[in-house]
Formats: sequence, C-alpha cells, structure tokens
Amino acid sequence: MSDNSNDSVSTSAPRNAGQPVPLDANAVVTPEEKTQVASKLQTAREKKDVADAAFKSGDVKNALRSYHEALMYLHGLDKNALKSLTGMDAPATPPSSTVDQAASAKDEKTEVDVMLEKIYANMSACHLKQENWKRAIDTADKAIAKNSANSKAHFRKGKALGELGYFEKAEVVLTEAKKIAPNEAPMVDAELARQRAVNRERQKAHDQKLRGWLSRDKKSEGGTL
Repeated sequence: MSDNSNDSVSTSAPRNAGQPVPLDANAVVTPEEKTQVASKLQTAREKKDVADAAFKSGDVKNALRSYHEALMYLHGLDKNALKSLTGMDAPATPPSSTVDQAASAKDEKTEVDVMLEKIYANMSACHLKQENWKRAIDTADKAIAKNSANSKAHFRKGKALGELGYFEKAEVVLTEAKKIAPNEAPMVDAELARQRAVNRERQKAHDQKLRGWLSRDKKSEGGTL
C-alpha cells in the first residue's frame, strides 16, 4: 500500500528548515534569536502532541501529517540558541583538541534530538501500519541515528525488512533489538518465528514452481522427435 500523505503536507515551514546550525561554544545568541527558537520549539512540541494523539487513536494519516509539520520546525533550529535556552553548561574541562571539541558538540543531545528520535520512531510505526515498508525502514534508521539503543526502532526496521523479503537482514536487526531490550524478547521472538514461517512458505512455493518448470521441460524433451 502506498503512502502519499507526506507529499500533500503543507510546506509552510519556518525559514532555514532543514539547515541545522551547528553548536558553537563561543557563539553569542541575541534575545531575538532566543525568542524565535523558543517559539519554534513550542510549535514543534504542539505539533508532536497532536501527532501522538492521532497515532494513539489509530489516525495514521493525520499522525504522519503532524509529525512531518513538527519536523519542519525542528530541523532548522539553532543549537547555540537551544543551549542558551535550556541552560546547558559547558564541560568543566574543555576538550584538548579541535577534534575532541567537535566530537563533544556532536554527542551533546538537546531536547530537539530527543524529540526527533521519538518522532522518527513513531513515523516508522505509522508506515508499518500503512504497509509502506521502505519508509518504515528509512524513518527507523533516522531514529536509530539519533539513538542506537532505540529497541522499538530496531524492531520496526526488522519487521519492515522481513516484509520486503530480506529475512537474513531482518534477523540481524531483530536480534539487535532483543539485545538492547531483553524484556522485549518474547515479542521479538514471535516476530522472528513469524518471519521464518513466511520464509519457509515462500521457499516451498518457489521450489514447487521450479519443479513444475523442470517437469514441463522433461515432457517437452521426451515428446521431441
């Protein structure tokens, strides 16, 4: 089933959406920039809340729409302004090199990073419900990029891979989900068992078709003068 809901979403996004501003410990943030970022962040929270409610009620299409709108506001936020807003302090001991400083800035998570992880993970669940397997994988990957320990994103990616017939890849991803969250092992094991059963049936059907072709070829050869 194809999902074109995101394609029809309004693109009336804030300026600079999709162009994140990197974190700079020495950046000076003006009061106007703080106000602007605070406004966008609040709007993103509200869009996410609407999406979460729609998702819980089973309204997948509107959930995806609101998640997408939340993303439009989150992607362009200035991390320097976010840091100033949330009162995040610099490390007590500064990094010893430019490389260490860049790595420290990259690893420093903001509220936006957490929101993006949750949004992408939930979008993956929505795409699964719509049987849009490729988008389910793509959004799960984005959630995992934000947090490699997101077991739900791993599970959803593994399920989508299995639906596309990539059983070996699915098993690797699902096994990783089980390692991350051992308490979810029964759910993961059930999905693995389901996929293995589907794979066996597909292989059985393939073998039967192959035998049919071989049988027809032999009959054709036997009837040739």
